[in-house]
Amino acid sequence: MKIGFVVGEHSADLIGADLIRSLRARIGNVQPVGLGGPAMEAEGLSSLFDIEELSIIGVGAIVARLPQLVRRLSQTVDGILAEHPDIVVTIDSFTFTNRVAARIRRARPELPILNIVPPAIWAYRPERAKALAAAVDRTICLFPFEPDYLKAAGGPPATYVGHPIMSDPHLNAIWQRRAELPKQLGVPPLLMILPGSRRGEVSRLMDDFGRTVAQLATRMPELRFVLPVVPRVEHLVRDKLKAWTVQPQLVTGEAGKWQAFEEADAALAASGTVALELALASVPTVITYRLDPVSYQLRGLISGWTASLPNYILDHPLLSEHFHEFVRPDLLSRRLQRLLSDTPERAAQLEGFAEVRRRMTVSQSPGEASAQIVLEMVGADAQLSGPSHVEP
Repeated sequence: MKIGFVVGEHSADLIGADLIRSLRARIGNVQPVGLGGPAMEAEGLSSLFDIEELSIIGVGAIVARLPQLVRRLSQTVDGILAEHPDIVVTIDSFTFTNRVAARIRRARPELPILNIVPPAIWAYRPERAKALAAAVDRTICLFPFEPDYLKAAGGPPATYVGHPIMSDPHLNAIWQRRAELPKQLGVPPLLMILPGSRRGEVSRLMDDFGRTVAQLATRMPELRFVLPVVPRVEHLVRDKLKAWTVQPQLVTGEAGKWQAFEEADAALAASGTVALELALASVPTVITYRLDPVSYQLRGLISGWTASLPNYILDHPLLSEHFHEFVRPDLLSRRLQRLLSDTPERAAQLEGFAEVRRRMTVSQSPGEASAQIVLEMVGADAQLSGPSHVEP
């Protein structure tokens, strides 16, 4: 089987590599072609170009590199069509990948096209669902609430297959240990501080976080603080910490991050995927965010009722969210004090996290389920190769 891939960033690259491995476990010979990253190249893909070129954040940056992006778009379409694949699979990066899919659809309307990781229409611009339906035959979702959103918005047929995060050994080990032990607070308790992984996030939140920590230290003198930091913003974080009156323990590297997750009794975090990680590690959390000035002016495009994935999964505001003028240390410190104490608020979050995990749990691995859908779309007889070797 020859599969044309259109992948624009590294988390999608990992999903593509997992799909290739799962298909090989079912049918043996799989030839990936098109666009991917290092993980897919390790599985035999020779990428048309480096997907780092598509890692662009911000309207201004996209406009500045528009001619280059247009050339890469045409190169991707032509490169995949020249390979005559049996199916095309687009993964995430909707703005780029769906344009590729739409052009391939016009050139070869009979060619099956599958999307994995559809656009987050539940957050903003629900009209993208119809654009996706016009370009692809089917989509695979990573969150259990997405198929209903896509159906209501006129999207393509959608299937939830599970999220790769559910296989993370660190999160699963932390969850298991917390489930086996009484949900008691540390003595003294520990607050984890997560100001974001991008420079803009750190710049906009660190001062507020510093004032919140100072207030919490007054309200809870025994409280300890830990701040995991990623290398790309470590220098900025250290510079910002110089103005803090209370200094947290700074930890670096993956080992330090996961130890902090395991030991933390609560977290103050910038909005993002980390909210789901914290829920799956059973860490009560307060979420905050400040948009950059340009994005703030475009905030009217945001249609979602929440910015936190655990809230979407449960369909109710489990995690409290504080944006812009509501990123107020007086408020944040009181919210966190409730989560750092044996209170109904803390108990409610812990109970909600268990339900998040239950709703996200699937019987097959995402790669195995996705492989079965690919085989169905190309009309392959999966039974010829026997059962899958991928463990659920």
